[in-house]
Amino acid sequence: MTTLAPPPAPTPTAQDGGHRAAPPAAGSRLRRLFTGAPEDPRWARPALWAILVLATALYAWNLSSVTGNTFYDAAVYSGTRSWKAFFFGALDSGSFITVDKPPFALWVMGLSARAFGYGTWQLMLPMVAAGTGSVALLYRMVKRDFGAVAATIAGLALTLTPITVAITRDTNPDPVLVFLMLLGAAALMKAVRTGRLMPLVWSGVAIGFAFNTKMMQAYVVLPVFFLVYLWAAQLGLGRRIRNLAVGTVALVVSSAWWMVIVDLVPASSRPYIGGSTDNTVWDLVIGYNGFGRIFGASSSVGSQGNGASFGGEAGLYRLFNSIMGGQISWLIPFALVALIGGLVLRGRAPRTDPKRAALLLWGGWFVLHYLTFALAEGTFHPYYVTAMAPGVAALAGIGGVMLYRAFREGSFARWGWVLPGAIAVSTVWAVVLLQRVSGSGTSYTVAEVVAGVAGAVAVTGLLLGRFTGRQRLTGIAALTAVVALLAGPAAYSASAASSSTNGTNPTAGPSTGGMGGGGGTGGQRPSGSGGPSGGTSGATGSGTSGAPSQGQPPTGTGSTGKGSTGTGGTGTQVSSAMVSYLKKNQDGATWLVAVATDQTASSLILESGQPVISMGGWSGSDDAMTLAKLKSLVKSGKLHYIVVSSEGGQSTNSEISTWVKKNGTAVSAYSGLYRLDASDVG
Repeated sequence: MTTLAPPPAPTPTAQDGGHRAAPPAAGSRLRRLFTGAPEDPRWARPALWAILVLATALYAWNLSSVTGNTFYDAAVYSGTRSWKAFFFGALDSGSFITVDKPPFALWVMGLSARAFGYGTWQLMLPMVAAGTGSVALLYRMVKRDFGAVAATIAGLALTLTPITVAITRDTNPDPVLVFLMLLGAAALMKAVRTGRLMPLVWSGVAIGFAFNTKMMQAYVVLPVFFLVYLWAAQLGLGRRIRNLAVGTVALVVSSAWWMVIVDLVPASSRPYIGGSTDNTVWDLVIGYNGFGRIFGASSSVGSQGNGASFGGEAGLYRLFNSIMGGQISWLIPFALVALIGGLVLRGRAPRTDPKRAALLLWGGWFVLHYLTFALAEGTFHPYYVTAMAPGVAALAGIGGVMLYRAFREGSFARWGWVLPGAIAVSTVWAVVLLQRVSGSGTSYTVAEVVAGVAGAVAVTGLLLGRFTGRQRLTGIAALTAVVALLAGPAAYSASAASSSTNGTNPTAGPSTGGMGGGGGTGGQRPSGSGGPSGGTSGATGSGTSGAPSQGQPPTGTGSTGKGSTGTGGTGTQVSSAMVSYLKKNQDGATWLVAVATDQTASSLILESGQPVISMGGWSGSDDAMTLAKLKSLVKSGKLHYIVVSSEGGQSTNSEISTWVKKNGTAVSAYSGLYRLDASDVG
């Protein structure tokens, strides 16, 4: 009987300097880190390292140009000044109001800032790590079932997804969300393969933390998670149902713990929940960050979704339009063909077949996200679709390998046209996308030529190789197809990595107009590591009109010129001179000033380093500040200054405005600024 002997001890080589390696266990682990498993192709691990280096370079290149989202930057800074603000995710260190998202991503950035000091790279470090970690995790998951070639293609496709590059160079929570969702998927597939309960529990925990990063968006993948486990797990039906019930409990506990704690704290002892209509996290979950995102302003709940879209009108074509197409759609045609073809190829496999389970997982991930983002009528930003990128990238890698094998080994009548057809359609679409931005730069023209020529060569080479039986020609043609399909995304990704993007609505590539256009800066960012700077750049944005949302400054905001920090949400200019005046005359107050909206408050927090009250939240419509609360703050000496406009102000409580003008003292040097003292409260 033949037995497998242990591998021989390594012999001295030029690579190890002529010395015998460390003891087998430690030496083997070290070698595998750099060279991969013995059964892997020799090129596989170096290729993975190259992809991870590329991803890190794209995400971290020229960090000095990264502006970030001023809204979240201010909340992170406030969390470094107060543990209470840290826990609640408050915008200001005085904990008057929270941001409109749960705080997990803020915690991650905040811990980095507390450990290394507050500054650009300290906030970006967790985002770059999450982005690169997502690439590594996707590679590992695809490789387990489909091999190194599929994993390499998938990892490269995710790395070069333009919107993923853009959002990972920002301080929005989405990179953390995607990483946590991938952790949940990895644990789920382990539970499917092994039949063990604990991986399923950890999958629920990971999705729960994703929920505490961006609420309901984390749950988009849940239907396919349940379906894949219920269908393919290595257990009887009864145990599958029982395990799913246990995993669901873990999911609920992991999702709800922060929400329950916050809602149990008396409202007088915590910040107002920004974005909610009744000062509860639950309302934020089902409203502003739930049904409001899906149904928009017409929804009976969550109407604060506002219906503001930065990615074009809702509809099945949305992700292919002039705004969204260059961000995510490059590989969608290929992914769709790959999904259908892969499921057909695994059609007769056993119920527990891990390859079909993986196809169902990534296919469901792709389809559910596509339908959610395409049809959502609420607030929609292009960068949301980065959550769909792992599904598209995985299908590109998996489907590419499966369709290639079917092309070579299957009947030509059935499979001979599928791979060439998928490549041809995707190449044509890539050329169309690049034609849309023709004239925007040499790189896009070059990418268009490369995509068109490489695509034609790939399709021709595949067919010639099949007819002539030259497998080498077929292999070269397949590699050429990868070049054709990734040339366009590479050009967009390089643009995102080498230029400043809008911090509140980041997009890759040239501006395509509309509310989703890219470019510009995202607001003031602190320089260095010592906290907010004395810089004077104001919040800017690419939004133009429509209801305010988290990527669109309110009317009157925007680039306000040197020496300004934006407006009070009321059309009143808030200058650096005003900030200096307020700091000089703060007189021990907790808050420097009260303004109408989060946009202005966040810029002022970063400008001054002091707590600033946002009375109306992001859109100015939150009921965070009431007249009774304002009087209490003034009487206790916690607030002396408030900015209002002569008209009452956009989204400013008219009752508050009237009272302030009647009882406060106008600061003549600054229009709209009023001083209030305890003696002014009747």
